[in-house]
Amino acid sequence: MATNILEMRKITKTFPGVKALEDVELSVEAGEIHGICGENGAGKSTLMKVLSGVYPHGNYDGEIFYDGEVAKFSSIKDSEHHGVVIIHQELALIPHLSVAENIFLGNEQRGKTGLIDWNATNHEAEKLMDRVGLHENPTTPVSQLGVGKQQLIEIAKALSKEVRLLILDEPTAALNDEDSAHLLGLLRQLKASGITSIMISHKLNEIANIADRTTILRDGRTIETLDMSDKDSTQDRIIRGMVGRELENRFPSRTPKIGEEVLRVENWTVFHPTQPGRVVVDKAHLSVKAGEVVGIAGLMGAGRTELAMSLFGKSYGRDITGQVFKHGEPIGIRNVAEAIDHGIAYATEDRKKYGLNLIEDVRRNISAASLGKLSVRGWINGNQELKVAEEYRTSMNIKTPSVLQTVGNLSGGNQQKVVLSKWIYSDADVLILDEPTRGIDVGAKYEIYTIINRLVAEGKAVILISSELPELLGTCDRIYTIAFGRVTGEVLLKDATPEGLMELMTQEKASQGASAQTKEKKSS
Repeated sequence: MATNILEMRKITKTFPGVKALEDVELSVEAGEIHGICGENGAGKSTLMKVLSGVYPHGNYDGEIFYDGEVAKFSSIKDSEHHGVVIIHQELALIPHLSVAENIFLGNEQRGKTGLIDWNATNHEAEKLMDRVGLHENPTTPVSQLGVGKQQLIEIAKALSKEVRLLILDEPTAALNDEDSAHLLGLLRQLKASGITSIMISHKLNEIANIADRTTILRDGRTIETLDMSDKDSTQDRIIRGMVGRELENRFPSRTPKIGEEVLRVENWTVFHPTQPGRVVVDKAHLSVKAGEVVGIAGLMGAGRTELAMSLFGKSYGRDITGQVFKHGEPIGIRNVAEAIDHGIAYATEDRKKYGLNLIEDVRRNISAASLGKLSVRGWINGNQELKVAEEYRTSMNIKTPSVLQTVGNLSGGNQQKVVLSKWIYSDADVLILDEPTRGIDVGAKYEIYTIINRLVAEGKAVILISSELPELLGTCDRIYTIAFGRVTGEVLLKDATPEGLMELMTQEKASQGASAQTKEKKSS
């Protein structure tokens, strides 16, 4: 019979005006990978913060039993001392320090004199890096590594603390398919070595693939725990538990009513902002019509975001050339303000860094791009600003007790709705949505898709960038594929398949590989 390494009983956590958790029950068996699923705001991260001491004992009601003993963790350091380590969705690495320095930060390898022994530090770091499959020099600054490798550094850091219970909050949210597969494989290896893992994720296919059991939370309560070896423990079953209803179709139906061309881009070329001579977008072209959703598909690093940001007032890149046409007329866009004036909006993939002011309230974030509509002789009409924010809170179903709530305290899905509200209020004709559903749950995704359908029904033109091919196939009318900065294909929805899109997304790569092989044969 399996032994529980963790039991959380009747956990209740209240914030001012909000009960985030209510009588939550969670049991985790020693040596298992335990999934936790729920909509944004369901209480997943709050529960793990209670467990790891971010919210110390005395700040919540209920009991925690760890390894058969009552646990009263007073801080993260206290929980780590007992082998409970949490890796947050926002990685806590210092970019200018080396890999080894980050792994042992706060847990330094000291010599007999009390000073840091750098040889021992780098040597031990190499051992841990090898264990997680990270083949880099331990003296390499973290800033030079991609997100996938940084995630591995966080796990190596956890291993240095003799972790017994590893908590991962959305570990693959920002990773490509290859890095995600490597990380899931690593979790299986850790399981084989006796380490227990708790994994929070919105990627239900990954949960179904790796979890032994899965606990579903909804509205701060435990709904059920599923044994994933049971044939009835399907993704649809998880979704039903998360949202409290059936989602027969994950993409709302839409009958396209496509009008005249709104935006056209020709021969768009962008050079890297800090690496002279490096082309990141190469003679790209695209068009979008009123009432149309046009997708952009490409592998990570293909140039999708660079294309979008450079179009949005040249907010990325240098030596940008090419032409942009609006309703058939050429327009010049020298900066973001001019892009907004021309009715172009860009909802960034990094909402926390570029899309929102996290220390401001919902009201101010919604009005940020359209202050001219609310001002009279330079003074903002505060009452009108409140009224507008309330209208969007209702129409966009933003779950917040007040529009005066700080945006940083909202769930990811509700933050994304605030970003969309900001740009919809700007009366943009063209909305470029860059990974608009990244890191949000299936219920919130459905609401975002409904909002997109509403926008195009009103005659707006939408460009949707996504790493998820099912999302593009479920929402778009046409799809462009990009590889190495070049547009490699344009496919109507009726002709699009995942296999066909992937072939176009890797077309340039394949041809470059063939070219290289030809050169090798000639030289030999």
